[in-house]
Amino acid sequence: MAKHDAYLDQLSKVPLFKACSRRELQKIAKASEEVSVDEGKELVTQGATGREAFVIMSGNAAVKRGNRKIATIGPGTCFGELSLLDHGPRTATVVAETPMDVLVLESRKFAGVLDEVPTMARKLMGELATRVRELDSKAYG
Repeated sequence: MAKHDAYLDQLSKVPLFKACSRRELQKIAKASEEVSVDEGKELVTQGATGREAFVIMSGNAAVKRGNRKIATIGPGTCFGELSLLDHGPRTATVVAETPMDVLVLESRKFAGVLDEVPTMARKLMGELATRVRELDSKAYG
């Protein structure tokens, strides 16, 4: 039960899922798989087609665009979430800087959760709209 609560705690920190209820987060957690990752492992590759998202439970990773490190991410951070929605190319490469435990959510399983709880889709669209507005404001003032 403690591990399940840890999943819910981390999922509740993911901006894309912040409007989700505890019940909805439980469905996402149930559809996810915990995976241990070794230091140095490349989790996603910039330009590659994505079909899953990751939520960091423990450890840290470097985010790179081209050969330049642009960020370090850690527990509670989600990456690859756009791939849940469009299967488009990855916008960055993410490499484990330390041993990590991550929750992996595959797009097919995520689609099943949305089919089961269709009101969640509306919440996700609202969060995505907020992100687009923030990016628009940063880019154009």
